[in-house]
Amino acid sequence: MKTITNYLLLAFLSIVTLTCSEDPVESIAKGTLTGTVVEDGTNIPLENVKISTNPNSSTVFTNAEGNFMLEEILVGQYSVQAELDGYLAAFESAEILRESTTNVIFEMQIETANNLPPVTPVLISPSDNANDVSLETELVWSGSDPEGDDITYTIELRNDLDDELLTFETLNDTTLVVSNLRFGLKYFWQVGAKDDVNEDMVLSQISSFETIDSPDNRFVFVRRIDGNNVIFSSDESGNEVQLTESTANSFRPRRNVAANRIAYLSNNGAETHIFTMNLDGSNKQQITSAVAVNGFNLDEIDFSWTEDGGQLYYSNFDQLFSINADGTDLQLVYKTVDGKFITEVVISADESFIALKTNTVNGYEVSIFTIDPSGVVIDEVLNNVQGAAGGLDISVDNSKILYWYDVSEFQIDNYRQLDSRVFIYERASSTAFDISDEKLNGTNDYDCRFSPNEAQVILTNTSNDGISQKNIVLVAINDDNTSGERLEIIQNGEMSDYE
Repeated sequence: MKTITNYLLLAFLSIVTLTCSEDPVESIAKGTLTGTVVEDGTNIPLENVKISTNPNSSTVFTNAEGNFMLEEILVGQYSVQAELDGYLAAFESAEILRESTTNVIFEMQIETANNLPPVTPVLISPSDNANDVSLETELVWSGSDPEGDDITYTIELRNDLDDELLTFETLNDTTLVVSNLRFGLKYFWQVGAKDDVNEDMVLSQISSFETIDSPDNRFVFVRRIDGNNVIFSSDESGNEVQLTESTANSFRPRRNVAANRIAYLSNNGAETHIFTMNLDGSNKQQITSAVAVNGFNLDEIDFSWTEDGGQLYYSNFDQLFSINADGTDLQLVYKTVDGKFITEVVISADESFIALKTNTVNGYEVSIFTIDPSGVVIDEVLNNVQGAAGGLDISVDNSKILYWYDVSEFQIDNYRQLDSRVFIYERASSTAFDISDEKLNGTNDYDCRFSPNEAQVILTNTSNDGISQKNIVLVAINDDNTSGERLEIIQNGEMSDYE
C-alpha cells in the first residue's frame, strides 16, 4: 500500500512540474515594432521624432528617413506615441505578435493645424447707409481670435463714382481714422481679418455710407506741407478742405466758374504741366503734354482761363500758347520780340486783349504790357523796370489792370523783395494807384487778384525777411482806387484766387 501511495505522489509532482515549466516560456514571447513618420499633407520624412509605447517599452528616435525600430517588445496590445516639437503628438495602436514585425505609419500634423481662424469682423461705425459723414471719419468694427492670436485687419474702401480703392492695415486695432475722403460720394467698406497661422482671410459684410456734400468754397490757395505746395479751398468762415495730396507738388490754383473746375500746376516727372480738377479735388486730369509750362522760377509762373472755361493760356519761356480745356488744339499765340521770358499771362473777359509780364532769365528787367489778339502792343504798364513785379489781373470791364511791384527796386539772386506793393492801373489815364499804403513797414504785398465784385483785392502778405509765414489778406477798394479795410482771412497761405 505504501508503494502505491508513493507512486501516485510522484506522478502528481511530475504533472505540477511540467505545468509550471510552460508559463515562463509563454511570458517572454517577443516581437518587433517598426514604423515611418512623415508630415501630414506633404509626406516629408521627419527626423528625431520620439517614439514611445504604452505599456512602456524602450524609447527610440526616427532617423533621417523618418524610420524607427523597437525590438524585443513583449507581445501584446500597445499604444504607440510620436512626439516632435512644432507638431501635434500622434498616436497609433499596434499589436505585437510573437517573433513577428508590426509596422505603423504616422502622419504628423503641424502644431497649428487645428488653429481656428479669426472671428468674422462686424462693422459698427459709420452705421450702414449713414449720411453726411465727415471727410475725416473713424471706422469702427469688432473682431477677435479664438486662440488670442495677433490679427491683421485689412480695410478697403471703394466709391460709387470711379475705380479709386483705398486700402489700410491695422494690427489688433479695431478702429481706423480715414482722412481726405471726397465730397458727396457713397463709400463701400469691408474689413478682412487674418492671423499668423491661417492663410485665408475672413471677410466682414460690406457696409456703406455717404459723405457730406461739397461746400461752395470760393477761396483757393496754397499751403506748403513737408516741402510740397498743397492746394486748399476755404469758405468765408475759414472752413478749409485739402484738394491735392501732400505728397505731390501742386500750386497756382485758378478756379473758373463756367467750367466749374480748378486749373493748377503740378509736376509730371521732371516737367511742370497744367492740370484741372473738380471743386472738391476729384477727377484730376492733365491738360498740357506736348509743351510743358516753363520759364523763370516756376513758383512765379501764372496762367489764365478764358472766361467761358473753354481754353487756357500759358507760357513756355518766350512763347505764349493756348490749349483747349480738354487738352486738344495746342496753338502758338505769341512770341516775345526781345527774347524775354513770359512769366505771367491773363486774358480779358471778352478776349479782346491779353496782359503779359516778361522778364530776363534772372527775373528782373520786368515789363508789363497788353497786346491785342494779333500781338500788337496796346498798353505799357511797366517797361524794363528794376526789381520784381507780377500778379496780373484784369477788371471785368477791361478798364483796370492789377499788379504788384517792389518799389525798392532791390535785386538779388534769391529774388527777395523788400517793399512790394499792389497797384491798380487805370488804362484810360495811364495812372497807377497804390493800394498797399496801409500795409506794415517791412512787409510785402504780392500775388494779387480782384475779388468777384472787384470791391476788394485778395493778396498775400509776409515779412520781407524771406522766411516768415505768408498770410492771405482781403483789401477793400474805394471808388477812387484808394485802399480801405485790410482783413486777414487765411493764415499760412499764398497763391490765392477768389471766384
